[in-house]
Amino acid sequence: MPPSITVVGLGSGGEDQLTLGTLKVLEQSKRRYLRTADHPAVADLKLRGVSFESFDSLYEQSDSFEDVYEAIANSLLHIAKQYPDEKIVYAVPGHPMVAERAVQLLRQRADSEGVSLALLGGESFLDQAFTRLGFDPIEGFQLLDAADLSREHLRPRLHTVIGQVYDAFTASEVKLTLMGVYPDDHPVIVGQALGVAGQENIRQIPLHELDRQETYGNLMLVYVPASADDRLRRRSFERLHEIVSILRSPEGCPWDREQTHQSIRRNFIEETFEAIEALDLDDPDGMKEEFGDVILQVLLHSQMEEETGAFDVFDVLAELNDKLIFRHPHVFGGENAQDAEEALANWEQMKAEEKKLKGREERLSLLDGLPKDLPALPRAHKIQKKASGVGFDWPDLTGVFDKIEEELQELRHAAKEESSERQKDELGDLLFAVVNASRFLKADPEEALAGTNRKFAERFKYIEEQLRISGRTFEQTDLLEMDNWWREAKMRVKP
Repeated sequence: MPPSITVVGLGSGGEDQLTLGTLKVLEQSKRRYLRTADHPAVADLKLRGVSFESFDSLYEQSDSFEDVYEAIANSLLHIAKQYPDEKIVYAVPGHPMVAERAVQLLRQRADSEGVSLALLGGESFLDQAFTRLGFDPIEGFQLLDAADLSREHLRPRLHTVIGQVYDAFTASEVKLTLMGVYPDDHPVIVGQALGVAGQENIRQIPLHELDRQETYGNLMLVYVPASADDRLRRRSFERLHEIVSILRSPEGCPWDREQTHQSIRRNFIEETFEAIEALDLDDPDGMKEEFGDVILQVLLHSQMEEETGAFDVFDVLAELNDKLIFRHPHVFGGENAQDAEEALANWEQMKAEEKKLKGREERLSLLDGLPKDLPALPRAHKIQKKASGVGFDWPDLTGVFDKIEEELQELRHAAKEESSERQKDELGDLLFAVVNASRFLKADPEEALAGTNRKFAERFKYIEEQLRISGRTFEQTDLLEMDNWWREAKMRVKP
């Protein structure tokens, strides 16, 4: 007969909630173990002569709950092998398959270690929650662990029960997470010892008071009733997708319904530049608004494709998630990256590998694939970086500066003696050479020029302000006076 462990559930209250089968198993066994003696049924069973050895001491000896559960599973497997002819019983609060990590570990390991495992159910705290809190789980329900709660778990349209709220610290973490979705004064239900005569306590409190209760413990839970209030979903991506789909629906906005990829193509570009401006101004409020406008463009174009059955925005997210994981093997795989340059090399290598796996055509030129509508300055920067990647580059800045001087002389000559078309060509050559310098200086040329544009605008505004103060116009001043003000602006106005 192989070693065996029988896991029984003690229910959520006293001995009255024990099943007859559980009681028989407990009475027939000599080796009984408890996850915790902090349970109403334990004292009742002791009066019947049913005693236990608990694992409560492990909670004080271990650094984390996971360590506790690992230790319990290890101990039980060892005991079962040590006493193969005896029935080993492990008793847990509630039901063995509800919020019992040690039981999950036993299920994973028992078979491979030659130990027979049997589970005998009991009434879980959820049975009492449905009854005492008065909701039907078929309406939509989720059970969450307070120790592993995140905002992504929260779905206001579902009845939500949060268990394992052991102490004030855990309650504080739960409160902060819930506040990411619910208002500070949103009503929540705190339930303690549900169904236990003389111990049950159910009360409604505002969310901000969740970590200010007098008592906490193993039998405490938090219940947030389901709500159809869409304001609670205002931070969810699903709600945004829903709003955009409504706008594009026959019952939605006539203007939104009429739009096509081409009709709002320009909006994408404009919103992107407005977001960049907010970044340049280091304006958090502006960023918050403009980033939203960019996301809206993604949603609108994706919604158009969803209406044709091609893909939806969740396919876009899936593609992006896969890409980020695949192109970061040094983060999500076994490879390493010691610095940013090595991480970038990994990215480019995996990007090329990804295209092969997707069966995309091999590019005939290294320079293929650059967006045709990319502005000329960043396009020049990208072209040069690709050429540099295969060794076609100046060895150092000296050669770059010589090239700039050469192109400047050619532009001077063209400006005096050549056609306007030739002058434009030479100007382009000079700009291209200057972009080369930006690369060696590790300064993005678009950002550098944008900074100079802002600097010029602020200093020019200073000149306008001086004219306004003196009650004059540009026609009533001259270049010498404006140049003096410009020099003052350089001293007074920060770029």
